[in-house]
Amino acid sequence: MDKKNIIIIGAAGRDFHNFNTCYRNNESYEVVAFTAAQIPDIHGRKYPAELAGSLYPNGIPIHEQDRLPELIVEYKVDECVFSYSDISYEDVMGLSAIVNASGASFVLLGSKHTMIKSRKPVIAVCAARTGCGKSQTSRKVVDLLSSHGLRVVAIRHPMPYGDLAAQKIQRFASIEDLKKHKCTIEEMEEYEPYVSRGNVIYAGVDYEAILKAAEEDPKGCDIILWDGGNNDFPFYETDLFITVTDPHRVGDELSYYPGEVNMRMAQVVIINKIDSASPGDIQKLRENIRKVNPAAIVIDAASPIKVDNPEAIRGKRVLVVEDGPTLTHGGMKLGAGTLAAQKYGATEIIDPKGYAVGKIAETFRIYPQVEKLLPAMGYSEEQTSDLETTIDKADCDSVIIGTPIDLNRVIKIKKPNTRVYYELQEIGSPDLNQVLEEFVRNME
Repeated sequence: MDKKNIIIIGAAGRDFHNFNTCYRNNESYEVVAFTAAQIPDIHGRKYPAELAGSLYPNGIPIHEQDRLPELIVEYKVDECVFSYSDISYEDVMGLSAIVNASGASFVLLGSKHTMIKSRKPVIAVCAARTGCGKSQTSRKVVDLLSSHGLRVVAIRHPMPYGDLAAQKIQRFASIEDLKKHKCTIEEMEEYEPYVSRGNVIYAGVDYEAILKAAEEDPKGCDIILWDGGNNDFPFYETDLFITVTDPHRVGDELSYYPGEVNMRMAQVVIINKIDSASPGDIQKLRENIRKVNPAAIVIDAASPIKVDNPEAIRGKRVLVVEDGPTLTHGGMKLGAGTLAAQKYGATEIIDPKGYAVGKIAETFRIYPQVEKLLPAMGYSEEQTSDLETTIDKADCDSVIIGTPIDLNRVIKIKKPNTRVYYELQEIGSPDLNQVLEEFVRNME
């Protein structure tokens, strides 16, 4: 029987995992190309032969998604497998129309064919959209489990933006490991909060090999914590599935792929940010959760903020720097930095667009919905340099750093600045401690 020609439509993450689990050693298919979107400057590479396996001695090319129609014709493609996250249903089906009109079938792979079974219990923290609060939820879960004397090893959704072969398995247990693996700002934002607390976190490209390494970690491993990326669903079969939602974007939990998948699969749904959202939006979100997953345990939570120097904000014209992906494909109109500006009495949030240079100016062109906020884009040295220059040029009194890490460690900020901190705080009952105590009891 002739092989089916496949293109995997991705963004340097789920696409590689889908290939590894479904196609790498499958002689019924030939993956002729990947396409890339969302992440800057990741096209033009190859998925290397060292990772692609014996069926692909020359590796697999990665092209820009914009070339998809011509690639379908050129490679005589039978199926295009959609493999990235945090995209509206309208855009998913728009892409499906492009694929179908070019003659190929449009495929969405499910959990049965892509989840790997672990020898350890797995807890997954996922979300309805990027920027809901997965990171602080994951940290809270680790802290609570650690208080029971359990050794938790985290595995993060992939962010392989560099040398893919070298990034097959990445282990982070210290700040020095971040330097060794040449992490981008986006990677540091996810890994640093773990290692600074003494935890171990893995990431990379080959998630079967990563899982085996994590299960056998030198520090020991009792539980695997899956720390999801964007609003993707887990790469591993889960024993406890937690989904975080955001009332600031109510309705998105039922209209973005694959956020609704996470909503429907969750045993626990957290309504985060209720301290800053409107009561009407919170109630509508609660109704939407009950509509698609009435059996889920619903936990109310807030992400209260604090800063190390309120005087850098009070009465000042401020530049607010927020987490990049949350503003770009996450579509958020505000973040921790914005809330800090409001709470501590800034007189004005200045618009950074007129000061943006290079890759940062390009980001504003690609994502025109980003308004008076500066996304901390740092996928490359050029982007990081342009971020530093943009901040330096901005006409403001001070800078609010709303990112999960202190940008002062990565770039030189010459202006007065202050950093925002936030952790998950559950409100009322049930809470995560109750859920995890029951989970631990069932492990015994």
